[in-house]
This record gives sequence, C-alpha cells and structure tokens, in this order.
Amino acid sequence: MGLLSKKDAKLITDPLADNNPITIQVLGICSALAITAQLKASIVMSLSVLFVMGVGNVVISLIRNIIPSKIRIIVQLTVVAALVIIVDQVLKAYAYSLSKELSVFIGLIITNCIIMGRFEAFALGNGPWKSFLDGIGNALGYAVILVIVGFFRELLGSGTLLGFKVLGDPIEKTGLYAIGYENNGFMLLSPMALIVVGIIIWVQRSRNKDLIED
Repeated sequence: MGLLSKKDAKLITDPLADNNPITIQVLGICSALAITAQLKASIVMSLSVLFVMGVGNVVISLIRNIIPSKIRIIVQLTVVAALVIIVDQVLKAYAYSLSKELSVFIGLIITNCIIMGRFEAFALGNGPWKSFLDGIGNALGYAVILVIVGFFRELLGSGTLLGFKVLGDPIEKTGLYAIGYENNGFMLLSPMALIVVGIIIWVQRSRNKDLIED
C-alpha cells in the first residue's frame, strides 16, 4: 500500500490543474501581478507560501477543536503572521538583497486569500495529515503559475533567467540581439502579468471544456 491513497493524492494533484487556486479559484492574483517580473522572486515567494501553507494548515488542524468560533479568523491570522515572520527573518539572514526586493510582499502573505481560504475551508474540518497535503497541493498550484509567469516575463522582458543572459547581450548585440531582437519592456509591467495569467487560463479551459462556465 502506497503512502498516499487516491483521495489523498488528489489533494495534491487537483490544485495543480483542474482546481488551481489562481486560474480556477482566482485567488492570490495580487502577488502574481506584483513579484513575477523576475523568476528568482517568483521562486522565493512560492517557497515562502509553500512553507506557510504546509505548516499553517497543520497547526490550525491540530488546534481546530479548541478555537472558539467567534475568534477563529484572529487565531488564523496570528498563526500566519508568526510563520511569515519566520520566513521574513530567514530571508533577511540568508538573502538580504532579495528580501529588500520582495519587501512588503512577504508581509502580505498574511492576507493571502489562498492561505486563509484553505484554513477556513479545509484545515478547520480535517486532520493534520490531510490538511498538510491540502496546504502543499494548493501552494504548489500557486507556485506553478507564479513560476510560469515569472519565466516568461523575465525572459521576454529582460532576456534573462535567474539573472543569467540567455538570449545574448543586448549591448554588444550577441545572440538573438545580433539579428534585431529587442526586449519587450512591457513584460516588466504589472498588467502584463495579468495578461500572461489570462493566456494560461485560456489554454487551460481550451484543453478542458469542463472548466468553462455556462
């Protein structure tokens, strides 16, 4: 018998495609617009949310039976805030320049509607193991979209990936720049993130007609 049953596996696989928190549930759009101009920032934000959601879901699940219903939102915010502080301090210690670049957006993980939504909809009604899987699954679904958007925005907007020049040198006119290619500066603007997400949504729905609303 495997570690995960089919039902448990779906908690991880569903948010990656047919129930993606960004493209299907339309949650967490703000960070998708704000920090995806660079792939590195997208990856760090994804890992941060992965940690907060995975651990946070487990904590909320463990204390779900002792949380008074009238203050459950306050308790959830306190748990998220504590985890975000840990993430912020780790980034400041080991990746200070990136921490300054992400700045306020790390703090805004506290109000990320994906995290609060999974606490409220799943962790409060399920055990720690299922809650952990649900948190990891939704965080991975969020991460996939952020990485895809960050990949294309940095590649087409700056001609780089993770800071490395992959299309050539635009100043010395090497690589693609030698044949007249120019970076698309519009890709670095926040509205282009929304357009890229829209294209992903269109591709997703064209491949799976069941996702198209009546």
